[in-house]
Amino acid sequence: MEEVHHTTKGIEIGLYTLADIVPDPHTGKIIGAQQRTKEIIAAAKLADEAGLDIFGVGEHHRLDYATSAPPVVLAAIAQITEKIKLTSATTVLSTVDPVRLFEDISTLDLISDGRAEIIAGRGAFVESFPLFGYDTKDYDALFAENLELFLKLNESEKVTWEGRFRSPLMNAEIAPRPVQKQLPIWVGVGGTVQSAARAGRLGVGMAIAMLGGDPTRFMPLVEAYREAGIQAGHDTEKLNIGITGHGYIAKTTQQAKDEYFPYYLNYWSYVNRQRGMAFRMDRTDFEQMASPDTALFVGSPQQIVEKILRQYELFGHKRFLAQIDIGGLPFQKIADGIELLATEIAPIVRRETSK
Repeated sequence: MEEVHHTTKGIEIGLYTLADIVPDPHTGKIIGAQQRTKEIIAAAKLADEAGLDIFGVGEHHRLDYATSAPPVVLAAIAQITEKIKLTSATTVLSTVDPVRLFEDISTLDLISDGRAEIIAGRGAFVESFPLFGYDTKDYDALFAENLELFLKLNESEKVTWEGRFRSPLMNAEIAPRPVQKQLPIWVGVGGTVQSAARAGRLGVGMAIAMLGGDPTRFMPLVEAYREAGIQAGHDTEKLNIGITGHGYIAKTTQQAKDEYFPYYLNYWSYVNRQRGMAFRMDRTDFEQMASPDTALFVGSPQQIVEKILRQYELFGHKRFLAQIDIGGLPFQKIADGIELLATEIAPIVRRETSK
């Protein structure tokens, strides 16, 4: 793939992975955590060479996902990439010690020459709570406290702090300091207006997980976020919104839908089974989910461009991240998707959103 120069004009465009390990629906073959991890690192290298802006790695603590330590995987990626920003997507902030996390991400920042970021979330799964000795009844209180502490650690080298869930800090030295003046922090938001308002109040970025449906239903989140941010006195220019969602790109929309459907069905059947939920989806349901006015980014480059730009008109977001590797998709299909995103979608989107 020919090397393309990165650009900061227009919105940032990138990829994220949750590193699910699922049997391929066509062959029944499953790859192990080692191969999955190596393929993620290879995908990030392709994304960097192709000129994409950001690459994210998610966190799960279960045998059917390959990544429980995003900073370690991102540090490996940092060594073989040059310009692409590296983010967790998302860090389960409720069940990690904020000091340890800050040290890890700050170290990643040193290794990557200032490319580290964090998207913090409460997590869709709860297995990390018993694993690390936390109670799910403190789900929200832990997140709120840890986020507040993380922001404090990001601001100064020495911190004095006291909260409910961890030992107090008395003039503690928080090291190492990142290359960047402060680590960029985003909060991942699923669908609650309260979470959006909290992100706005704190003045951090908001990454919306938009996995389908009509994009306009997310407008209340954007409005709550901006309103809370302005009320708290934050500069509107710094209230950044990111849109994240599932995607699959092929030369034509028909090809994209035909190729993606078995993997998409495979993924959701699997995820819902993990959660003990029944799941039924036929091809007609899928056609509806992938139609032009929805938030599922499946189609030709032209259709994806139109979806991103329509959402940009709605939200004025600064960043778009696609998850293009779910349900056991083979690596070659992922690599093809990266190339199409970088060469046929990103240039048009950047041009149109930089006007």
